[in-house]
Amino acid sequence: MKGRFWPKARLGDVTCVMGTNGVGKTSLLRAISGTHPRSSGDVTFDGKPLGQMNAHKMAQMGVGYVPQGRDIFPLLTVRENLQTGFSCLPKSEHFIPDEIYQLFPVLKEMQTRRGGDLSGGQQQQLAIARALITKPKLLLLDEPTEGIQPNIIQHIGEVIRLLRDRGDMAIVLVEQYFDFAFDLADRIVVLRRGEVIENAAKQDIAREQLLSIVSV
Repeated sequence: MKGRFWPKARLGDVTCVMGTNGVGKTSLLRAISGTHPRSSGDVTFDGKPLGQMNAHKMAQMGVGYVPQGRDIFPLLTVRENLQTGFSCLPKSEHFIPDEIYQLFPVLKEMQTRRGGDLSGGQQQQLAIARALITKPKLLLLDEPTEGIQPNIIQHIGEVIRLLRDRGDMAIVLVEQYFDFAFDLADRIVVLRRGEVIENAAKQDIAREQLLSIVSV
């Protein structure tokens, strides 16, 4: 990623990555998560350069990824979708924590239903919950509000705040919904054509100034 220095994603912070379509936001998350190889650059995690690690190894290291489009398994039940997160955990941790259903009560109600039968908003909640099963230190969220009804957008925002305020994970949020992203952000990074053109703590940039930068 060219341009201004990419900031550290810190525990207890939400870093929002903004920019118009096609500037490289999803590619950035895919590179960090190991789902797409990097042609250059380094990823440092817990102070250690990781080199080229695949997605499974990155998940074992503590990187949780919720991709754009959710990528749940439509023929598996909600419970079975959640259990796929066990693959990067030791056998002693192969259980669904109560907190998952506390964060997303609808998933407990629908745990025997197939993922493909859920609404888009319910699938998004399932995708986030599945990532949390892996107990990430870094949670990557790619467009979590896309195509979702307003009440579930509000709920997802509340969950992100709760996770942030716990202080035990860093969150990187890619989001086109400006108000949602700006409200949650502790730090804001703006991309344009694969280049970092803005990198600032939220308190150091005015909302109107940021909106004008993102809209170009």
